[in-house]
Amino acid sequence: MNIFPKDKEKRTQFILVIFCTLAVLGVIGFALIRPQYQTLSIIHNTEGDERAKLQKIKDIIKQAGDTTTQLSNVTSNLSHAEEDLAAGDIYAWTYDTIRKFKASYRVDIPTIGQPTLGDVDVLPQFPYKQIRVTINGTAYYHELGRFIADFENTFPHIRVVNLTIEPANATEAGNEKLSFRIDIVALVKPNS
Repeated sequence: MNIFPKDKEKRTQFILVIFCTLAVLGVIGFALIRPQYQTLSIIHNTEGDERAKLQKIKDIIKQAGDTTTQLSNVTSNLSHAEEDLAAGDIYAWTYDTIRKFKASYRVDIPTIGQPTLGDVDVLPQFPYKQIRVTINGTAYYHELGRFIADFENTFPHIRVVNLTIEPANATEAGNEKLSFRIDIVALVKPNS
């Protein structure tokens, strides 16, 4: 069975129809179907990335309880660490802290200076403020050393700086006593 017509003119028309049909199918394939396949490929690749992002989000949501617990623990630890920071009336806090601490030492501190509030001068952009106060007094050498060591060990957020020691006035305190001057630097609790 022969599909080509025997007439030459009909055969030419038949071949022309086949070529036109193939050309139209080629144009449809390249102009319409191929871009759709490319779009589907891009969507398929994007779908994998989005699924990975979704899985990360699901994992983060699953960890929300743990994160809340960790935040609670860190907040509690920070609050505990901030217990000895200066707060409220800075002068009253300074006066009370020094007077209560010195009670168990044979250190005489008649003068506690006015605290000055400022930025922390040790670390840049530190989230706390600091106060600096000068105290003057007299004590025996070993008592003064024990007082300073215990003070810094008891209050980890307070530094003793600029210690000046001189022999005390002989008529005032006896031959063995020392006159001292200390600057105390303490952190201040934020929003106090």
